[in-house]
Amino acid sequence: MKKKVLFISSTGGHLSELMQLSPLFDKYDYKIITEKDKANENLKKKYGEKLYFLPYGTRAKIFTYIFKYFYLCLKTVYLYFKIRPKAIVTTGTHTAGPMCYLGKIFGSKIIYIETFANRSKKTATGKLIYPIADLFIVQWEEMLKLYPKAIYAGSIY
Repeated sequence: MKKKVLFISSTGGHLSELMQLSPLFDKYDYKIITEKDKANENLKKKYGEKLYFLPYGTRAKIFTYIFKYFYLCLKTVYLYFKIRPKAIVTTGTHTAGPMCYLGKIFGSKIIYIETFANRSKKTATGKLIYPIADLFIVQWEEMLKLYPKAIYAGSIY
C-alpha cells in the first residue's frame, strides 16, 4: 500500500515549483491542493480526482480576503480529514499554512521547500512553518544561515 502524500501550494510560482516534483507523484497515493485561478484550471483535466482547489484570495482586497481565508480554513479541515495524509509537501504560501499546522497536530510529517525566488531573506510562510517542519529544504546555500536546521538541496528546477 502506497503512503498518502499531500502536495499543496498556492497558485503561480509556488505551484510551478511544486509541480517540479510531479515525477514523484506516482510513488505515492497522492493528492494536490492549490488555489483555483484561470491559469491552473487545466490541471483538473490531467489530475482529475487527485486535484482539489481552494479559493484564491489576495490580501490587496482585505475585506473579502478575510471571508475567503475563513472559508479556506474550513475547507482545509474538511480536505485534511478526507485525505488523511501521512506527509504534507509544500512550497508555500498562505494556502499551505493552515494545512501544515493541522497536519502537525494530527501526526502528518511536514516537508517544506522554501521558494527559489528568495535567496537572502525568510518568507512569511517559511517563518511560520520552520518551527514545525520535519524536513525544511532550502534551494540556496546562503539560506542555511537563516534556517540552520534546514537542508540545502539545490534548485528544484
